[in-house]
Amino acid sequence: MGSDKVRFQHLGWWVPALAILLEACQAHPLPDSNPLLQFGGQVRQWYLYTDDAQETEAHLEIRADGTVVGAALRSPESLLELKALKPGVIQILGVKTSRFLCQGPDGTLYGSLHFDPAACSFRELLLEDGYNIYQSEAQGLPLRLTPHNSPSWDLASQGPARFLPLPGLPPVPPEPPRVLAPEPPNVGSSDPLSMVWPSQGQSPSYTS
Repeated sequence: MGSDKVRFQHLGWWVPALAILLEACQAHPLPDSNPLLQFGGQVRQWYLYTDDAQETEAHLEIRADGTVVGAALRSPESLLELKALKPGVIQILGVKTSRFLCQGPDGTLYGSLHFDPAACSFRELLLEDGYNIYQSEAQGLPLRLTPHNSPSWDLASQGPARFLPLPGLPPVPPEPPRVLAPEPPNVGSSDPLSMVWPSQGQSPSYTS
């Protein structure tokens, strides 16, 4: 009887403690539970187009040698994969070159085969007109393509560039194998439907 009383007292302590835990879980939702936020691991494929203070309209392109340039036309090197690391922070990967977009302390952009969180993580700010602004998470520098024929320039004075994400084209499905149409029957032949296999020798009946 005494042991039952002690067991009941232990249960009495657990009931209010469990209620407090349930209330705390309801009051404090898990991170990234808001559907308006970008979930970690979300992947998108885009072309990043910009026309801010550029001599020509350009798409951000990560080349195989690690250089980052602006290309007037879309190309396989300008197709980018944007992956959310956490709400508002992304990594940018060149689909063809498998290089991550990174930014040096002086603002220089380059493509790296290895992901460095300090150099290759960017904050993404969505604007009302459909354009986005990207900024280095660790250094706070804006993402901006270097103008042509301008080796020395002040990145901080330029401010952030606006990029318009354009959806990547879906992969082209392979063409189905071609089926050759049958040849029309030769009405002038003794075997117009080709039902008799050709033989090595010719029948004597055809020589008469």
